[in-house]
Amino acid sequence: MSIIQVNMHEAKSQLSYLSERVLAGDRVVIAKSGKPCVDLLPHQTTTTRQAGRLKGKIVIPDDFDNTSQDIIDGFYGSQL
Repeated sequence: MSIIQVNMHEAKSQLSYLSERVLAGDRVVIAKSGKPCVDLLPHQTTTTRQAGRLKGKIVIPDDFDNTSQDIIDGFYGSQL
């Protein structure tokens, strides 16, 4: 892995080449007036969420909505 620093003008004119370098594992830093300001990174895909994929793996107890008074007092004090 190597680090490549280019200025804005070079980045505009060499975007395809720089993208290939990033995909090959190199780090590309784009500088403005000689100061690094932007890193060129590969796109990271996110996994698609699927409804019901944990069905049968999570158990919610019957008394889930019944919160004891001492826990409520711990959050709110005895103001209720």
